[in-house]
Amino acid sequence: MPVLTNEKQALSASSRTTAPQKTQNSGKKATQSGSGRAKTIWIDLENSPHVPFFKPIIEALENHGHKVILTARDCFQVCDLADLFHMKYRRMGRHFGKNTLAKAAGLGLRVAQMSPIALFERPALSLSHGSRSHVIVSSLFRVPSMIIFDYEHSSWIRGFKPTYVMAPEVIAREAICSKGIPDERLMQYKGIKEDVYAPSFKPTPGLGQQLGIQDSDLVVTIRPPATEAHYHNPEAEALLTSVFELLGSYSDVKIVVVPRTPKQGTDLHAQFPAMFERKQVIIPDHVVDGLDLIWCSDLVISGGGTMNREAAALGVPVYSIFRGTIGAVDRYLAAQGRLVLLESVADVKSKIRVVRRPRVDRPEHIDSPALETIVAHVLSVLDSQDAK
Repeated sequence: MPVLTNEKQALSASSRTTAPQKTQNSGKKATQSGSGRAKTIWIDLENSPHVPFFKPIIEALENHGHKVILTARDCFQVCDLADLFHMKYRRMGRHFGKNTLAKAAGLGLRVAQMSPIALFERPALSLSHGSRSHVIVSSLFRVPSMIIFDYEHSSWIRGFKPTYVMAPEVIAREAICSKGIPDERLMQYKGIKEDVYAPSFKPTPGLGQQLGIQDSDLVVTIRPPATEAHYHNPEAEALLTSVFELLGSYSDVKIVVVPRTPKQGTDLHAQFPAMFERKQVIIPDHVVDGLDLIWCSDLVISGGGTMNREAAALGVPVYSIFRGTIGAVDRYLAAQGRLVLLESVADVKSKIRVVRRPRVDRPEHIDSPALETIVAHVLSVLDSQDAK
């Protein structure tokens, strides 16, 4: 997952506004899919992992002759990552913090901002990876919607459900249909969502040098837990503290922290000032590609899902300090030995192996049909509209 970790940049990004921009267009000669006519697809980027995930999907849909309208929420570095990937989008909404009333107000404001797209541009399909505001707007204006998701314990907004749902095959159909989704409206794909873009990853040389990492450093990348998310469990913060205490005892360890918000970086600095003063902890001051950062790391420790799964997809040792309800995808990776779940401070001390990993020029080739299958499902929904 590409990430922006500069606290000043993150603050300035959240305070500036951007006028609607042109819809993204690859400029390539398109070939129309099936027998249907070209359609308009509205894709919403609500969180930072959605940027690398949807980039190849957008390119594939445009190559099939369809038009993509792209919106992005200005939070968690979403817009900065979209800029990094040269994606053209319309900036709509921001994050309103952990307070329930503030969240509700922010959701309502974003729904109002997004409504003109549904009303005046009449997309044939709205597509997102779990955007609640997207589903609400689509429902209000009778736009068919498709939600892709990979965590079965997330919940819908009461009274608003997507028209179609797509999820990895490792999530049981029964778990999804129990949320009120008809079986015939459920589509699945092999692998995990990170398989959509990880196979095309090519390491960019020189990132370690840019970050001030020496060849002698043992590099650990850390992503703190999502403390403002509704599913956050405070146990994860205790595990994070234990992780820093463990790593601080190694003189050759260099920690690269990828905070979700500027406050997380500030809080960690206040909690572990000595580690920051001796430059054992780095918070990058510029946009970096998360896959590049993972690839130059010896191990990854994260309180979220995407960075853990990206590391697993690249074959980099990874430890999860996520303490919410564990989903099927993480259980699947843990059963394969590609992800270690840490459940206690004792686990932090006994299970984390602070060792260098063998370095190769690039990851092993990942042969996954995830991207092709997801695009095929979207195209089949669009084609089915012509048959009605």
